[in-house]
Amino acid sequence: MLEDQVGIGFRRDFGDSFLEQKDLKPAFIEVAPENWINLGGYWKKVFDRVTEEYPLVCHGLSLSIGSPDPLDYDFLKELKVFLDQYNVSIYSEHLSYSKSQNAHLYDLLPIPFREDAVKHIVARIIEVQDFLERPLVIENVSYYTPVAAEMKEEEFISAIVQESGCKLLLDVNNVYVNAFNHNYDEKDFISALPLESVAYMHMAGHTQFSDDCIIDTHGEDIIDPVFDLFEWTLKDLKPVPVLLERDFNIPELDKLNLEVEQLRGIIQKVRTKTVSHA
Repeated sequence: MLEDQVGIGFRRDFGDSFLEQKDLKPAFIEVAPENWINLGGYWKKVFDRVTEEYPLVCHGLSLSIGSPDPLDYDFLKELKVFLDQYNVSIYSEHLSYSKSQNAHLYDLLPIPFREDAVKHIVARIIEVQDFLERPLVIENVSYYTPVAAEMKEEEFISAIVQESGCKLLLDVNNVYVNAFNHNYDEKDFISALPLESVAYMHMAGHTQFSDDCIIDTHGEDIIDPVFDLFEWTLKDLKPVPVLLERDFNIPELDKLNLEVEQLRGIIQKVRTKTVSHA
């Protein structure tokens, strides 16, 4: 069981020596399935060895749940085989779109916060869940300008989760980034989400580019206010897995493990308080 356990994104930067090193010890690993489906050769052998030792969860990049295009069933068929083959307990994706008219945009773009978009996405999520025979876990994404919004983002997310029956991946750093950039209260936002549906959490660092803009880069250490928001959020959540995202500018693994241990310490602190208060 992965509840309250802390994992790490598995990267090729350290992948070939991952099982031999002793500096980074996560409870599980996460990959983007698109990067490993149908892979052969050396890296397939490495991946098979690592997944024999560590539970695997998947965080996708190309489902593009918000696109107007039909779902890509060639991809979904390969994905289902992969998820079953590696006994993947959680498959999550971004509440965004990245394809249009078969053009891959190579970015995770925001969906308009509108009722017609809710209905469109709910139908697609149900279709995906029925085909994969498992719940889809959707992530709140960072964005830098709203697009034709007719409702609040938290209302948009809540409606999709509740009407589709999917689960929520709560990315605490994304909430912090959006709250900073769009000038709203991050705690009010989190409190308005369907927290009973949270199945997974992400934590990451970001980069501040100006006095009024920060970018969700996954390339820096987590800052204290994001750790504080994580601790505040945990008190209202059932135990779920937590993933430390670090996609580039990866430090030495012993330093990366310090963030893993800091997350573990916060989880233990919150759970100890919860038990003592009970």
